[in-house]
Amino acid sequence: MTNHIRANSESSVAAPTVLITGCSSGYGLETARHFLAKGWKVIATMRTPREGVLPVSDRLRLLSLDVTNPESIAAAIEAAGPIDALINNAGIGVVGAFEAMSADVTREVFETNTFGVMAMTQAVIPQFRARGAGVIVNVTSSVTLAPMPLAAVYTASKTAIEGFTASLRHELESFGVRVKLVEPGYCPDTAFASNGGSRMAGLIPPAYQPFATPIFEAFAKPGAVTHPTDVASTAWMAANDRTERLRFAAGPDAVALVGSWPVK
Repeated sequence: MTNHIRANSESSVAAPTVLITGCSSGYGLETARHFLAKGWKVIATMRTPREGVLPVSDRLRLLSLDVTNPESIAAAIEAAGPIDALINNAGIGVVGAFEAMSADVTREVFETNTFGVMAMTQAVIPQFRARGAGVIVNVTSSVTLAPMPLAAVYTASKTAIEGFTASLRHELESFGVRVKLVEPGYCPDTAFASNGGSRMAGLIPPAYQPFATPIFEAFAKPGAVTHPTDVASTAWMAANDRTERLRFAAGPDAVALVGSWPVK
């Protein structure tokens, strides 16, 4: 990214522009707020844009975007115009026994969490490569650091993006394009459960109840957890990082999982 990408609202140069997916709630909403507060121009995307969820600002634009729809992606990228950063945040969750997981649910999760991220990334690479600058930040999950039970499909969808991102950065670094990962911990302050309610119905069969019950009880009484503000500030850090570091754990529980790992 060229030197005009400065996270400083007092700078005399033009404010940089970030496009963030999945801004209707949770991480995406808080990340949009954070970048606005830092003086960036923000293109906040969601399937159905809603006025009033973000502060009124002449640096804010709301766009409709469904990351599972190629036509929607193309229209949003054209409407957005040149951007300096892409934050792939949009995602859906599912919890349940893999034995009970239908192929349709598995595909639905991968369409958003994996193929949607890939499609958005592919859509912005040409402009970044031509400019010799840009940053792509992919939001995954701490389940890629410590896989949890009853989340095999969700973990697989996010782990795929970890490998994709780690490989892609080698392809793009010679063009001046940076690629980063943000790995949030467990966050009870999102719409994960409510948004996934319909797809998770019936995914804990009776035979799995003795196994699942203590797990859900533990989730109801978490210790250190991640909050959307943790993810927003970490995404900001990743977008502005100019080192070779790839992974950024977000939230105290995710940082604890990293432990003594060399975070690269």
